[in-house]
Amino acid sequence: MKRKIALMTAGALLASTLLMGCGNSTETGADSAANSEYQKIELTMAVNGTDIQIDSLVADKFAELVEERSGGNVTVAVFPNDQLAGGNATKGVEMVAVGSTDLAAYATCVMAALDGKLAAGTIPWLFNSYEEARTVIDETGYKYYEELLANKGITYLGSFHNGFRQISNSKHAVETPEDVKGLKIRVPGGEIYMDFWKTLKADPVAMSWSEVYTAIQQGTIDGQENGCSITDSAKMDEIQDYMTIWNYTYENDLFVANTEIWNSLEENTRELLSECAVEACNWGRDKLEADEENLIKGFEEGGMQVTRLNEEQLQTFKDAVEPMREKYIEKYGEEAREAFQID
Repeated sequence: MKRKIALMTAGALLASTLLMGCGNSTETGADSAANSEYQKIELTMAVNGTDIQIDSLVADKFAELVEERSGGNVTVAVFPNDQLAGGNATKGVEMVAVGSTDLAAYATCVMAALDGKLAAGTIPWLFNSYEEARTVIDETGYKYYEELLANKGITYLGSFHNGFRQISNSKHAVETPEDVKGLKIRVPGGEIYMDFWKTLKADPVAMSWSEVYTAIQQGTIDGQENGCSITDSAKMDEIQDYMTIWNYTYENDLFVANTEIWNSLEENTRELLSECAVEACNWGRDKLEADEENLIKGFEEGGMQVTRLNEEQLQTFKDAVEPMREKYIEKYGEEAREAFQID
């Protein structure tokens, strides 16, 4: 499905968003029954990534499924790059909370602007594999997200991988904690990320993702940490010589809806959207997992020096940050410990 993006003035965009939030045209009664079992409505969905990043791809897949299964009555206009929020991810999260946007998908580190506890799943080395992460989140973790988001007027619909985060930089290979010292590393913000890198004596710099490529080119920062899919789609391998695979933290995106708008939809429309959201999330998980090893090979073939830490090397990093890790496990409490099955 072609993404429906129109160039519009700020005033027109706001008016359109408000109309979409309420459903710009809903058919009921005999007319509805004559055309489809679904109400006729267009919804807006905001994502932070570019149109080739995993959040946009999942949103596009969702929109495709919804349009197909509703016979074209229910459509979703996907807005990448936080277009509705002027490129500001934090504002984008706030917009879905107040209902200016109907649907959204954001990384938990961004969603944490609403409640810091939403970042609990990013505690370093919480999961050993993608399989473990998806199992834990689908078994118990989702309830944790569901409850926290409900308190902010947001309905949880699903979760998909943003990816295990790796480090790339322009200075040298990273194999020991000593190699990290002094590196200026872009982070998305949030206390866990800032504290982790400070513990390793690096210099973390909170910066909008849209500014990172230029900042690296200009030498303002030395590197960045992100999943392989985002590192690839942002073409970081073109300007970074070194990458270390260490899966230091897992990040997922939460697929959500504004609760008031969600509850205003007809029941069968909600059921359709829920079904398609779960399917799109699992499609995104499968895609990211299948693509990751090929992406790493592509980095190497392109001339990037990729270092894969073995268990002994990894342990030196884990030992260095263990007090910090325990601090956050204690801070987020028993609910997070149970939700993410932390021993």
